[in-house]
Amino acid sequence: MIHMRSAAWWRATLALGLGSLLVFINLYAPQPLLPDLREAYGVSTLVVGLVMSVATLSLAVSLLVFGPLSDAIGRDGIMRISLLAAGLLSLALALAPSFEALLLVRALQGFVLGGLPAVAIAWMGDEFEPDAMLAAVGLYIGANTLGGISGRLVGGGMGELGGSAAGFLTVGLITLVGVVIFWKLLPPSRGFTPRRFELSAALADLRGHLFNPLLLSAYLLGGLNFLIFINQYSYITFRLAAPPFSLGSTLLGLVFLTYLGGTLGSSLSGRLVRHLSQPACMMLGIVIFMVGTLVTLADSLPLILLGLTINAFGFFVAHSMASSWVGRHARQGRGSASALYLVFYYSGASLGVFWLEPFWSLGGWGGVALGSWLILGVTLSIAAWLRRWRPDGNAGR
Repeated sequence: MIHMRSAAWWRATLALGLGSLLVFINLYAPQPLLPDLREAYGVSTLVVGLVMSVATLSLAVSLLVFGPLSDAIGRDGIMRISLLAAGLLSLALALAPSFEALLLVRALQGFVLGGLPAVAIAWMGDEFEPDAMLAAVGLYIGANTLGGISGRLVGGGMGELGGSAAGFLTVGLITLVGVVIFWKLLPPSRGFTPRRFELSAALADLRGHLFNPLLLSAYLLGGLNFLIFINQYSYITFRLAAPPFSLGSTLLGLVFLTYLGGTLGSSLSGRLVRHLSQPACMMLGIVIFMVGTLVTLADSLPLILLGLTINAFGFFVAHSMASSWVGRHARQGRGSASALYLVFYYSGASLGVFWLEPFWSLGGWGGVALGSWLILGVTLSIAAWLRRWRPDGNAGR
């Protein structure tokens, strides 16, 4: 097993962090372009939101394939090949001739992007000692935030300079270079024990995960939190693109620098868990998320950005704890257990637009904040239940 802060730990964590960064660069590059795409294609906010939703939904579906498959054939190859395919599909997005074609390629890209997140945390569970895994998960998820920031900066900046095709082309080239580095950095797996793939066994594992209250609670918490977090960013672009702010694509891309709050939150989560139980850390993150949402109601751009930064910090603290909780409490089929967490996570991202759109239509950003608070109240209750549920005296840790 890989020990904390050893040379192998740093190399593996760097490789997985790079892979995570590449995934999220590709996933989120179109987000700052949504107001421009809405105008260019003459579609509603709900329809243009499908550019993000089809990718996250197909990513969620792919996790049901890659997670169980990785328990049978290993995790290394899945991560390498899926990243390569994602980069090639970004190049294909630059050539998409219509909005419908764009959605189709985005759906395909979302599917292959699921290869790394489906198995990365399970790979850590196989290779790292428990304490080393908790620290690595925090840094890995911190790389998620850097990827989200980078993708939006590239998408927004290149979109303003040369249109969406230029943004997709740049992201594709960055990804292909990153894939070469990832292949060289990732150490060979030593702790993986293959299981012969059987559909009945895979379905039994998934059923067992869903009937495990410790896992199901974390699945719901992660999915509902992400439903709010990622779709808040979509609706804030519409708010800030309109008067009195009237921000262009490049400046909208810069708004996503507030994700750095999430980078800090996920990086600090490993330290927080030394002093608080994992469910208590989840509760803390959700409360911080609720406070940040309240701050975004201000009419001042600096306060809105502060609120988004607070949101990111709180969300990623809760997400880091929930995802590592699954890795620690899965009784068997760790790959499929981690993948199922992400199925809920990305399904939430896909469905969030349908939850928040009525609130946006009726009340603008104030409505979005209200819809957010309703869901966050649910996830806070879930985390509080996890904190109390410890039949063996240890589950609440």
